[in-house]
Amino acid sequence: MTSEDLSFQYDIGRRSNYVGSGKEVQVERINAYICNPTYNTNKALILVHDIYGWQFSDTRYVADILAYNGYVTICPDFFLGKEPWKPTDKWKDFADWLKHRDPTKVNKTTAIFVRYLKEQFSATNIGIVGFSWGGMAVHHLMLTTPELKAGVSLYGIIRDSDQRYDLLNPTFFIFGGKDHTISLDQVTLLEEKLKEYCRVPYKVKVYPKQVHGFAQCKPEDMKPEDVPYIEEARMDMMSWLNRYMMV
Repeated sequence: MTSEDLSFQYDIGRRSNYVGSGKEVQVERINAYICNPTYNTNKALILVHDIYGWQFSDTRYVADILAYNGYVTICPDFFLGKEPWKPTDKWKDFADWLKHRDPTKVNKTTAIFVRYLKEQFSATNIGIVGFSWGGMAVHHLMLTTPELKAGVSLYGIIRDSDQRYDLLNPTFFIFGGKDHTISLDQVTLLEEKLKEYCRVPYKVKVYPKQVHGFAQCKPEDMKPEDVPYIEEARMDMMSWLNRYMMV
C-alpha cells in the first residue's frame, strides 16, 4: 500500500458524537449552525469548518464553546452543498477534491453572514475562527475583509501567494508541533514574513507534540498527555478574541 492509497491523515475514526446546544438555520439558502450566548451581546463570530464540513461534531463543539464565552457563533456550510471529505476518502484524490472547494473563494459567503449577523443580532464586532481548510480561509479573509475585527487561524495557512502577509486586522495563528500538513519551516517562514510586512498585531504559536486537528477534540476524545496543550490553545484563542473584539 502506498501513501496515495491511505486516507487523509487527520484521523476522526474514533471521535465520539456530539449533540450541540445550537440549531440549524438557512440564510439565503445556505445551511448553517448557530449557537447563542445566554445573554445579549454585540459580539459575533463566523466559524469556518474544516474539510469535514459544517455538520462535523467537533466543529459544533467549538461553536458551543465560543457561544458559552459570549459570542453569537455561526458556522455556515462554506462548501455550499458540496459533499465534505469523508474518513474513507483517499489522499490521492484530495487535490482534485480541493479544486472544487477553494478556501480563497469564500468572500461572498462570508459577506452574506456578516450582513446576517448585523441585521439579525445587531452585531457590531464580528470576528472569524477557522480550522485547517477553515484556517486557510481565515488567513485569506484577514487579508481581504476589513469588517472582520479579529481572526484565529488554527493549523491553516495560505502558501501560494506572495501577498499573504499584509493582514488587515489582528490575527492569531495556531499550529501543532507534529502537524503532518504544515512543517515547522513553513511556520518559521510565516513568522519571518509577518514580522517584515504585517502592520497590525499578530501572533504565531506552536503547541508541542500536537497533531493536525488537536484543538477541536472533545473531552472524551483527548489523550491525557494532550489535555494541557488543548486547554492552553483554547484559552489563548479566547484571550486573543476577547482582547481584539472589545476594541
